[in-house]
Amino acid sequence: MLQFISHYTEEYSYLDSIRMALEGGCRWVQLRMKGAGDDELRPVAIAAQRMCREAGATFIIDDRVELVKELRADGVHLGLKDMPIAKARHLLGDGFIIGGTANTIADVRQHHAAGADYIGCGPFRFTTTKKGLAPVLGLDGYRGIMQVMAADGIKLPVVAIGGITAEDIPDIMQTGVSGVALSGTVLRANDPVAEMRRLVELTS
Repeated sequence: MLQFISHYTEEYSYLDSIRMALEGGCRWVQLRMKGAGDDELRPVAIAAQRMCREAGATFIIDDRVELVKELRADGVHLGLKDMPIAKARHLLGDGFIIGGTANTIADVRQHHAAGADYIGCGPFRFTTTKKGLAPVLGLDGYRGIMQVMAADGIKLPVVAIGGITAEDIPDIMQTGVSGVALSGTVLRANDPVAEMRRLVELTS
């Protein structure tokens, strides 16, 4: 399972990045535009949702619960400082996917109790695309969290995130996580579409 988190560079816009991810076979896209207002984000979200629907891909918006409800996107991803998952579930009901960011097993337990559908767990290593990072987990961190989740009987999909490259994926997948989320590593490639195809194969 591979999730693509939208990003932009001097060369590519948010929508360019999503289009290339979809062309490369990614079927789970999260639109993340930190710092953008709703008026700036809405037209991008509408266009991205149309592209995802045409490709048969799941479309998630980061943080904006009200916009997710308005556009009827597939779901929302909530960081540790965003709206609490239980409140989002109350507002959205059961028809939407809700993911939550976790750095520790305590975060995972909290999200599970609140009704999250999946966990975005990280960071794997330091990454420049996110500000105010929690402690880096590395492979041992994922192994530890997956072991405690198994002991607790928590069966939520866990997606590893944070500075992951193609070379990291085989080892990360061995820790028991369900998949990985990528952003910058795709856009830095000479051929982002071909790179996405390779990454999808590594996570399937």
